[in-house]
Amino acid sequence: MLRALFLGLMMGSLPYAVASAEDYVETEGLLSDEDFYRLVACAAPPGTACRKTLVRWPVDRPLRVQLTQVDPAFLGGKQNRARAALVRAIKFINRADTAITLRQVDTDAKADIRIYLIDTDGDAPIQGTGIEGIDGATVTGARVIVWSRSGSGEIQRAKIIFGTRLHIRHYESAMIEELTQALGLLTDIRNPDYLGRSIFSQDDNDSKDLGPQDLMALRRHYPPQE
Repeated sequence: MLRALFLGLMMGSLPYAVASAEDYVETEGLLSDEDFYRLVACAAPPGTACRKTLVRWPVDRPLRVQLTQVDPAFLGGKQNRARAALVRAIKFINRADTAITLRQVDTDAKADIRIYLIDTDGDAPIQGTGIEGIDGATVTGARVIVWSRSGSGEIQRAKIIFGTRLHIRHYESAMIEELTQALGLLTDIRNPDYLGRSIFSQDDNDSKDLGPQDLMALRRHYPPQE
């Protein structure tokens, strides 16, 4: 579960266009692959139009993923668990047979997707970090922020924020969900039939790997290149 934010990056000198992404779409019963993909990719309830623009990363090179900041509240076991969860999530996404590849980089390198472990319990907006997109955000568990170019839908950068309220036993599930949603699949599904079946399930953190329809959606968003 997470709260996702989509930021449309305007061309030229125009200001950012900011829109809060819908957290989830509520459905009943198992969905067809078509309906599932359109729900997670563009927030379309089954049989209806998209509510969000489709956004994707370019696939001409591996995306650089970085654990950029670890606040003291996460030192010790939480930090170690988060680092291991990141390595695991990158491995699972990379083996999904898509056109997208993730590569972890050091903290002093350029990065496309940056991850921040922030000392916030979600009771108030984050303040004082000086980090674009983070100050002013309220994060209880985790949150994804994506910037893309209006018109083309090409993602330019993404940030993932973890707060202190997320229980350590949920790090593996949350990390693979956050990374997958940072790839442009930004909407969760609220549906009891997807509990423990999909990383996009709004009401649980039981899935620690991509489920069959999660894999389908990721492959459809980034079809394997021949």
